[in-house]
Amino acid sequence: MQIKYSPDADVLMVQLREGKLVDSVDIVGGLIAHYAEDGSVLEIEILDASKVVERKDLSFSSEGMLADKASNSGG
Repeated sequence: MQIKYSPDADVLMVQLREGKLVDSVDIVGGLIAHYAEDGSVLEIEILDASKVVERKDLSFSSEGMLADKASNSGG
């Protein structure tokens, strides 16, 4: 699993597994599921993420799970 945040776009992307994306569906406003050909969910995308999730509320149990480019800017 990999989690990335783009502060410029304010998008949080949770990649659950590797694979070729073939379809995406708006689940609700600002929450998008990206699917593989076999129908499995590969990624979940949260638009306007700063309105939904605060970084201080995120916690992880595995080292290296968070790939956050925003941390390079002191955020």
